[in-house]
Amino acid sequence: MEATRELLFGAMGTQVHLVAVDADPVVLELGRQRIHELEALWSRFREDSEISRLNLAAPRPVRVSAETIELVQRSLEGWQATSGAFDPTILGDLVALGYHASFEHLRENSPLPLPSRRRGEAGRVVVDRRNQTVRLPEGAALDPGGIGKGLAADIMAEEMLEAGAGGVCVNVGGDLRVAGRPPTPSGWTVGVDDPFGGPPLTTLALQDGAIATSSRLGRTWMRSGVLRHHLLEPATGMPASTRLAAVTVVAGRGWWAEVLAKATFLAGPSAGVALLQQAGATGLLLDDNRRLIAAPGMEAFLQ
Repeated sequence: MEATRELLFGAMGTQVHLVAVDADPVVLELGRQRIHELEALWSRFREDSEISRLNLAAPRPVRVSAETIELVQRSLEGWQATSGAFDPTILGDLVALGYHASFEHLRENSPLPLPSRRRGEAGRVVVDRRNQTVRLPEGAALDPGGIGKGLAADIMAEEMLEAGAGGVCVNVGGDLRVAGRPPTPSGWTVGVDDPFGGPPLTTLALQDGAIATSSRLGRTWMRSGVLRHHLLEPATGMPASTRLAAVTVVAGRGWWAEVLAKATFLAGPSAGVALLQQAGATGLLLDDNRRLIAAPGMEAFLQ
């Protein structure tokens, strides 16, 4: 087993776990600094973030960083690839349902203006790479959410390798990316948590790639006496009920795994497995009766 260094800290409203193979401690510190930079650009809970400025400026174009251009572009690619099942423009519905602040401050009033509830507007978002601007249609608002964590894991993994790490594992609240040389010949070992609170469902071994999980049991809150969750049906703007409790996806990139995890959850058991096959990915689907369904190809990653 190769020597590894680890760093655990909070960012993006969750726990971040960095593991580096054959790396100087400065590489881990660079990873920590980088995710805080990305959080400052992408957090919808910060008035000065580029995402907040972009949402407030619609329909005017806003000049943003290269990182935010990539985030918006990946979000649009996810929307198009899933025929709208992954919709980055549902922020107004999330806020209306009570998810107006990060979870540690959810009972506090949000200092940000409430966005409208116009969803399904992703097709009208304009990304101008030449001038490095993004323009949202009037009334639309972006929620980076999970795809921001997945893309952050991708960016950090690549940059930590460039900084000298032999291999890396970047875990941003369950959105995980591994790259480079693993610490053991069998690869990186990743446990899949039981969202119902039981022991781990299984263990995966991954040489290179990404894992993302979407669950209706993770981020929940009460609103008007009703338990809500953050996985919304784009057609209605309401929490989805699809007979699934959670979906874990294995794919090549973190942002893509995150898109597919959400789209698979919204599709339900049978259609979700078909969606993963069509996308060239695989995964595990846990239904409401705690039955675990493995999509074709998953056996290659099960320990």
